Amino acid sequence: MTDGHLHGPVPGVAPGIAAEAEGFLLAREHQQDAHREAQALCDALPWLTTAQAEELTRHYVAHRLRLSRQMFEATLRRADELGREYEARYLRLRRDLLRRQGVWASCLLVCTAVASGALCTVAR
Repeated sequence: MTDGHLHGPVPGVAPGIAAEAEGFLLAREHQQDAHREAQALCDALPWLTTAQAEELTRHYVAHRLRLSRQMFEATLRRADELGREYEARYLRLRRDLLRRQGVWASCLLVCTAVASGALCTVAR
């Protein structure tokens, strides 16, 4: 039974669950691909016994999944490095832009003050 209160989804939980489900499905797809490749390899070696084919499949799938994991981890590391590099570059560009805007604003203020002073002098 319910207590009469309806609760919506907890913020931040749904995207996390979706990402986890996507990761699970991606891992499952890689595992199925590895099994298909291992089966194709075993089919190309008709002299293997059933036990040998199963052993070869097991080793192949384990090796392929290990390589996929290493590739994904390397990709994640590189993406993280690029993110940090881009963030640092953005901060440098932003700081330079703000500094230039400050210089231009100061120049504009000085020019306005000089022009105002000149107009006051001419008006007297």
